[in-house]
Order: sequence, then structure tokens, then C-alpha cells
Amino acid sequence: MLFVVKLFPEITIKSRPVRRRLIRILRRNLRKLLVEIDPGVEVSGEWDCIDIETTRNDELGLGKITECLRHTPGIAQFQCVDRHSLTDIDAIASECLQIYQAPLAGKTFAVRCKRQGRHTFTSVDVERQVGGFLLNHSAARGVDLSNPEITVRIEVRHDSVYLIRYQIKGLGGFPLGSQDAALSLISGGFDSAVSSYLCIRRGLLTHYCFFNLGGRAHELAVKEVALYLWLKFSRSHRVKFVTVPFENIVEQILTNVDDSQMGVVLKRMMLRAADQVADKLRLQALVTGESVAQVSSQTLANLAVIDRVTDKLLLRPLITADKQGIIDIAREIGTEQFSKDVPEYCGVISVKPTTRARLERIEREESRLDLSIIERAVEASQVQVIDSVAKDLAADAPDLRISDEPNSTDVVIDIRHPDELELYPLILGNRPEILKFEVPFYRLQTFFQEQDKSKDYLLYCDKGMMSRLHAAHLSEQGFRVGVYQPT
Repeated sequence: MLFVVKLFPEITIKSRPVRRRLIRILRRNLRKLLVEIDPGVEVSGEWDCIDIETTRNDELGLGKITECLRHTPGIAQFQCVDRHSLTDIDAIASECLQIYQAPLAGKTFAVRCKRQGRHTFTSVDVERQVGGFLLNHSAARGVDLSNPEITVRIEVRHDSVYLIRYQIKGLGGFPLGSQDAALSLISGGFDSAVSSYLCIRRGLLTHYCFFNLGGRAHELAVKEVALYLWLKFSRSHRVKFVTVPFENIVEQILTNVDDSQMGVVLKRMMLRAADQVADKLRLQALVTGESVAQVSSQTLANLAVIDRVTDKLLLRPLITADKQGIIDIAREIGTEQFSKDVPEYCGVISVKPTTRARLERIEREESRLDLSIIERAVEASQVQVIDSVAKDLAADAPDLRISDEPNSTDVVIDIRHPDELELYPLILGNRPEILKFEVPFYRLQTFFQEQDKSKDYLLYCDKGMMSRLHAAHLSEQGFRVGVYQPT
């Protein structure tokens, strides 16, 4: 089977050297991702598009390739096609009939043709002749050039004909790794998840920095969001997840800073710490999810004071976005549900927070703090490669069971996102005695509040990473939870 990848339009308007570099990066990213699905995959293309030839013809394999292409930055759209050698228009019509005869029954249609190269016929010639042939040799209801129910797409490229089975919109943006890297300050909520995604989509290699204000449940939820974003949109590259312990800093702020100024001071302390983390990782840009006037600390006056503590470039992809628009993007990319369920923890809540902070007042409040505590917090931070987050948690539970075949008494829980559940349902074979549930990972904590600790549970997800993450956490709570990892 052949997939044809069309480039994001902004790639095609770059200079020749830049365009070739971006295509080369996208080609490399795709090969790295697709070889996991098909070791024999071939990825080629230098200029107009990228061709992906796969030996997989099964529904599951083609579905996984389609999902991979849908979520890879740099792709405007892609097509699943049949490729034939060009002979004449009659041959094109016959080949189209084999694909479209059944789908056209009772439907209106239109034929659209694009050409590259020199030919004795025009695109309109192809559209008219193929359209007439299909109308006469199928049960189509008729031709509708304005609003067809089915569009028959044909591309003639030099000596080849591409008959397009289906066409799907891609993510757009630039290939991941084509731009410099940045450090995203992630809290797990709507804003930081969406701002991280927008940076990934623009080609930035996005690392994550989490300030732990206290609470194991919050830390787990934030790692879950970061892991999800990486697995879905940026798995072609390895990135880092940095956890900075911030409890002592919060304690100092609560003890020494005036109530109305605490929010601004906390944000400045976070930026100072993030600046140092970025220096260690050799990054020049920080990413935050702030939006003007969304909360008290995000007025222009307060943001101006907050920004004074770092010389790093501050990226705020959501700065003029409204909350509903942010939630809509979160829903589209799949982070809405578990961002909604991220446990809130805020150690600094002002009763009457300032909306017009003055630098001299903030600096006077900060003079009561021991700023060296930031350096100590950064030194104590935990830096993990993102794909090791789940493994490290599992290492804390050495008795974690990994099973490729569930026992008859096991309860198997499919924790994948609902989109994946619908596309690739988990089949346990002829094992009706095994109890199976479908519980998305962001609902697990609620689900297990009503479960029996004497039973054995196996969690399942596609890569096994999210399963390990939650199995280790639930084991700490006293549940007998392992990972189902079929071979």
C-alpha cells in the first residue's frame, strides 16, 4: 500500500535549501515512527511530497499508519493511494471503477484530476472521460460538480497515475526538531497542555518542567499529560521531564510575603528556577500557558513584572486566546478529559491578589526571602527522559507483574484514550471468563475507589508506558495491579 504525504504549505514557500532540510527532517521522523509498525517500510521523496510504501495491508496495520500520519507535525494532508503506470485515460477509468464501483452505488459524485508533467490530454479531459465511464458502469445516482457525496480524486504525475482511496487532513506545522528546543512549564491543566502542543506542532522540541508544590497525585497527573503529548505528537524525538521540588519555596512565600503579592512572587520564583533548568539543558526559550487577564497574575502589568527575572525568550502561544477556545483545542487533541481531572494543588492563594504589581514593591517583598533556595531546589530536581518516567515509577514497585497472558481470575482494564478504544478494540480471544473493563487512564483513580483490593488487575495500553505509570501508583495504594503486555 502507498501513502502520499503532502507538505505543510509554509514548508513549500521556503527557500530551496530550507525546504530540502525540512523535508529531510520530516522524512527521518516518519521513518523512525513507521518502522515500529512495519520494519520494511520505505519512505522517500525530495521535493513535492513524501511517498510511504508499506507491506502492511491488514486493517490494524493501515489504521496505525494512518493514526501516526495524522499526528505527525509537518503534514498538511495525506492520501492512501493505488499507483499504476500511465497508459491512457481508458485504463485510468477502468482502474477507478475497481475502487469506486461499490462506494458509488446510490451516490452523487465528481471526478477531480491534478497533473504534473507533459501529456497529450488535460486534467479536464480525464475528469470528463472518467466521470462518464463511472456513470455508465456503476449504480451512481448522478454527477454533482458542486456538492458531490463522493469525490473521485486522481493525480497524474509524469508516467504514473495515483488513484486516491481516501484523503485525511494532517496536523500541519513544521517537522519536529526543525526548530530550536524549548522548556515548557507544565502544570497538567488545560493551558499548559495546549501551549505545549502548539509548540510541538510548530516544530519545537519541547521539554517539560514541573514545579512540585506538594502532592503525589498531582505529580502523577502531570507526568501523565506530558507522557500523553509525547506519545501522540512527538515520539520521534526523546525529550526530558524535569521535576523541581518547590514546597520549601512555597513555605517561604507564605511566611514572608504580603498576601496580595504572593501570586506574582511565586511566578517570579518559578521563572527563576526554570531559567536555571533551561541553562542546564542548554535551552534558550521558556513556554508558559498564560492568557491575558485570565487570572489575576496574568494582567499585562503583572506579566511585565514577572518577566523581569529572566533573559530567556518567553513564548506564550495562548496569550490572546479565550478559555473556551483553549478547551476546544484540548478536546481536539485529546487532553481535555484528564486536564479536567488533574487534582488541583495551589499552595499560594491570595485573598485579594494584586492586578497591578509594582516592581519596587515586589522586590521589597522578595528581599525577605532567601533566594539561594531556588538554586538548591534546582540542584535537587529530578531530570528524566520522558519514556523512562513510567519505568522509573515501576522500578519503585519491584514486584510489578508483567503478563502476556491473563489468568482466568484477572480483571483486565483497557486504559487507552476513547479514540484508540474505538479504532482498535482489545480482543482477548476465546476467553469469555476474563472480566474486562474500558476505563480511560484519566478515570482510573475514580474507578479504583470502588474496587476490591483482594482481586488481581492487569492494565493495558498500546505501548505499555501509561499502564506501568498507573500500575506502580495503584500498587502503592495497596491494589494488586500489574500490566498486560501481549506479545
